[in-house]
Amino acid sequence: MRWSLSVGMVPPHELPELVRVAEAEGWDAISLPDSVFFPAEVSARYPYTADGRRTWEPETEMPDPLLTIAALAATTTTIRFRTSVLKAPLREPLLLAKQVATLAVLTRDRLELGVGLSWIPEEFTFTGTEMRTRGARLDETIEILRKVCGGGGPRWVEHHGIHHDFDKLMISPAPEVAVPILVGGHADAALRRAARMGDGWISANLPPAELAPMIARLTGLRAEAGRADAPFDVCVAPVGVTEASGFDALDAAGATDVWLSPWRFYGRGRADQASRLDAVRRFAAEVIRR
Repeated sequence: MRWSLSVGMVPPHELPELVRVAEAEGWDAISLPDSVFFPAEVSARYPYTADGRRTWEPETEMPDPLLTIAALAATTTTIRFRTSVLKAPLREPLLLAKQVATLAVLTRDRLELGVGLSWIPEEFTFTGTEMRTRGARLDETIEILRKVCGGGGPRWVEHHGIHHDFDKLMISPAPEVAVPILVGGHADAALRRAARMGDGWISANLPPAELAPMIARLTGLRAEAGRADAPFDVCVAPVGVTEASGFDALDAAGATDVWLSPWRFYGRGRADQASRLDAVRRFAAEVIRR
């Protein structure tokens, strides 16, 4: 089992210290969310709460994850970084590929790209993209990212799809080691996309009783896609699990990576920096090193 510290909604100026402590304490990765903006009016329900409401205020700080990773990687040496998840269909894929390729090189191959679909219609409207085609465009974006960031350094690539089309070009620098691409989402289409195209899957916050059948479903879909034996990460954010025995059960169910914010279940909620640092150290001592 690997351990990823989720630092969403932590004030940006406090992240460097938090990440350095996590690295020293044995955490494997840092997980960063993505949100371009918060519309004053949202015409869709938030899919991960029972009442469809967001659990954070619109002024909550949510820095760009790729820029943040660049800054944090400069202050660390071994810990990995993951977007959980980047709303890729809001972005032009070649410009995204350029950013990802550069970041992979700058981090010395410590980048994992989690991608998914935005649930907010206004994010598509206000960025001039189309929500209706978001799934198909994400598929093509993953294909383009594979071509540019698939390892072996810079190379000539081209793409001729329904939504994106370009002739031979080269993006440099590009990583020598392929950037892992993980797919987020709970809908069956997302699970199929992860099984068919991803190096792994990322869950949102779910209780273990819901995670286990999803992991089993993924296993079946990967077999259908002929990828049962390919390396595949299963990154889960379990609700209500705080003890080692609960994480053992997730391991047995097929999870390979847990991402969490330990200060949230040590009774401190959105804690101050001292409490967050204490929680990072405590979880490492009580669970990770065990």
